[in-house]
Amino acid sequence: MTAHFQNIGIISKSADPSVAETLATLLSFLEQRGIPALLDESAAASVPNPTAPVVSREELAARCDLAIAVGGDGTLLNAARSLADAGVPLLGINRGRLGFLADVLPADMTGCLDRVLAGEYQEEERTLLHAEVLRNGECLHRSDALNDVVVHKYDIARMIELETHIDGRFLNTQRSDGLVMATPTGSTAYALSGGGPILHPTLSAIVLVPICPHTLTNRPIVINDHATIEVILHGGSTTEAQVTCDGQVKFPLDRGDRVRVCRKEKTIRLLHPPGHDHYEVLREKLRWG
Repeated sequence: MTAHFQNIGIISKSADPSVAETLATLLSFLEQRGIPALLDESAAASVPNPTAPVVSREELAARCDLAIAVGGDGTLLNAARSLADAGVPLLGINRGRLGFLADVLPADMTGCLDRVLAGEYQEEERTLLHAEVLRNGECLHRSDALNDVVVHKYDIARMIELETHIDGRFLNTQRSDGLVMATPTGSTAYALSGGGPILHPTLSAIVLVPICPHTLTNRPIVINDHATIEVILHGGSTTEAQVTCDGQVKFPLDRGDRVRVCRKEKTIRLLHPPGHDHYEVLREKLRWG
């Protein structure tokens, strides 16, 4: 039987010995079925003397028709940002702690992959955000995020002051520790810790969640994901803040900087085992009754 996917890229948590055994099992599985594998540099670092080609993330995205991320949700977030533009579907093997996104357990990996390779899987399109930092009209930094874009203070005890606009319309000025702008995927991450709602992954929405606001009536708000959000950093010369994407890509902000956030045109294709149930995942991970 011909496999549904012909070239598979493998991405893993960087410099983590806990993924080595899972990677070895995965590579052996693919070799036995005659399916070529490509390793990115992070995966190759955990495989002694790899026989599979080691390529850059860009080349992996261009050459594979399925990518497998071995690690936690952070590994999958990192992989998603680099694969979305190429339209490569992504499957997560959970070697982390929570596993909202990387939902295949190592013990179930080979059985699950047999079904995926036979074309038996569920596919979801997940929205990403695109963020730009503007200073005096010039774009200094841009990045994507599958979970969230966060403007927040760092290394200081005092609050920061943010002015938020949606589609050019003034929303509010807030003094807080920051602001989380999250996709439905990211609604169960930092936004949830800040008291935000859980959004179903299929919703076309962005949730804005203030972090420890000075005014307690400043509550989370959900908007259409076709909107453009602009956050302006106010404050004096001692203001220290930064913008982060998925908690992994960081850029320092100066007073007067504008962080512009909108929905990314491309989506990421997430694959799940047959029978995947979003509500079951919520019950398990959040320990609901």
